[in-house]
This record gives sequence, C-alpha cells and structure tokens, in this order.
Amino acid sequence: MSEQSLLEKLDILVVRFEEIGTLITDPAVIADMKRFVKLNKEYRDLEKIVTARNEYKRILDGIEEAKSILETEPDPELREIAKDELDTCNDRQPELEEEIKLLLVPADPQDEKNAIVEIRGGTGGDEAAIFAGDLFKMYLKYCESKGWKVEVTSSSEGTIGGFKEIIFTVTGEHVYGILKYESGVHRVQRVPVTETQGRVHTSAATVAVLPEAEEFDVEVKESDIRVDIFCASGHGGQSVNTTYSAIRLVHLPTGITVQCQDEKSQLKNKAKAMIELRTRIYNMEYQKYLDEIASKRKTMVSTGDRSAKIRTYNYPQGRITDHRINYTIYNLSGFMGGDIQPVIDRLIVAENAERLKESEL
Repeated sequence: MSEQSLLEKLDILVVRFEEIGTLITDPAVIADMKRFVKLNKEYRDLEKIVTARNEYKRILDGIEEAKSILETEPDPELREIAKDELDTCNDRQPELEEEIKLLLVPADPQDEKNAIVEIRGGTGGDEAAIFAGDLFKMYLKYCESKGWKVEVTSSSEGTIGGFKEIIFTVTGEHVYGILKYESGVHRVQRVPVTETQGRVHTSAATVAVLPEAEEFDVEVKESDIRVDIFCASGHGGQSVNTTYSAIRLVHLPTGITVQCQDEKSQLKNKAKAMIELRTRIYNMEYQKYLDEIASKRKTMVSTGDRSAKIRTYNYPQGRITDHRINYTIYNLSGFMGGDIQPVIDRLIVAENAERLKESEL
C-alpha cells in the first residue's frame, strides 16, 4: 500500500472518529446504554489509529522537509541536522506502517472483555488433578503480576490434591485477548507423587477460556431459569453443610447448568452464577465465530477446538513446548511460577502475522 493510499484510508477514519466524538455527548445516545458502550469502544479503538496517523503524517512531512533542506541549504550545520532527521524518520516509517496496518485489521471484538477460565483434570487420574491445581497456581501468579482480580466460582478437589475441576473469573484490562491463547489441552510429563518406581507418566488437563458476557450481550429471561439452592460442600468453615447458600442455575431452553458456592451469601453466589450462565449462552454463538476463523488461519491460536493439544510440560528436562508455534523454552520452574508472558507474546506475534496476511493490507 502506497503512502498516499494509506493516508487516505486513515483520513476517512479521522472523520469517523470526530463523528463518534460528537455522538457520545448526545443525551439520546447516552440514554441508549448498549449503543453508548459500543460507540465508546469504537472511539477508543479509533483514537489509537488517529494518534498513529498523526505521527505518520509528521514523519512524512519531516522526510519531505529534510530532503528539501539537503537540496537547497548550503549551511553544513543545518544540513547535518536535516540528515539526522531524515535518518530518524526513514527508520521509523516502515515500523509505523506495520503498526498502522495491524491497527487497521479488525481485532476480535471480545479481546477487551474479562474472562471465565475453567481447568479440568483430564487423562491421568489423581496426577491430572494435581496438574490442574498446578496450572491454577500458575495462572493465579500470572494474573497477580498483571494486576488482575481472580475470583473462584466453583471447584471440585482431587482425591490427593489439586482439582478435578476449578472455574474462576478474571477481571482486568484486555484479559480475554491475552488469556484466550491458553485454551486447549495441556500435557505434563513427570514422575507422579503416587509413582513408587520413579517412572515418568504422561497426564493432561484441559483449559477453556471464555469471554465474559456483559448484560447487554445476551438476554436471559428469569422465566427460562430454574434455581436450585443447596448446602455448600468442601472447605469454607462453619457455613459449609449448614447454610443453604450454594446456587445452581439451569437454563431450560439450552440445558446449560452452572453453580456457585464460593460465597457465604446466596445473593452473591447467584450473581456470580448469572455471569457464568450468560457467558456460556453467549459462547454458543461465539463458538461459530471461532470455528470460522480457525478454518482460515493455519496457526490459529485461539481456535474453538479446545481438545487440541497446545503445550507440553516436560519436568525431567525442565522444558515447555508450545506446539502451535513450535517454540521450546527451558525455564519450567519460572513458567510454572507465572512467567508465561514470553510465550504469550510469541503467540500474539504469530496470530498478528496471520491477521495481516488474511487482510492483505
């Protein structure tokens, strides 16, 4: 794409940016919450593009001005300044063009949402449950490093530790857009605590990351929900098995069932369960979108196929291999301690390359 055609494309978006800036101050638009939220998001997205466009225009003007000085200015000092400016602008121009092209590719509209994460022990029995617990600790530490809030909504503990299943919400900035790369089967190779002869076993746990649905994303009628109230079980002190605070919601049209027993308050448990229920209903439609884009991208990392093996954790060799991008690192202890950002960064780069190729910008 030529400089002029890229600028023309950007100038059209500047007009739209200014139009939305006016709309979001209109009382009629503010009163329509669904439209107002949608326009605000579009405004924030376009703001990044407009900022990049202004820098791009300054660079093109800087190149033109520096060339003009070098052609006409006899003063050696001014010529040296112009040469430095030209070099700086020439270095920055291709980088910025790539950044702008990426900004122009439509992002997954769910990326800015919070996420609901579920981890389940897979093949491997007790060892799989222990590994599911290890993954939960890994994500907990990672989320803490990002300043995100984690709340467990339900869990089922393993016989000798870990979790058969644990479901939790993660709240923060751009959560789903980052954690979505963790969906899939995580395989572990190590000597289980139950192994007496020191043999390495292979176990697995599945991770599913869902974008949290907001109230206006999906309409759930109260009349379509059956509410079951029961005593909480497991750890939790005096209220466990004595107080009817745990909630199970059944969405009758779809058969989707969710439950929450994390809070002592029945109302709080119901509120958390409603968030998860909305999310699961919303994700039935979102799954179709994932399947569609997965068929287009060979290295699609947020594919809807959550049964795909995405990563192997090899303890004897201290190795982690991400199979989607054929990337291996030897920092297993750090990785399990929450240092997973380097791998996520490479997955983001791989997906961005595919998105650019797909858009043919």
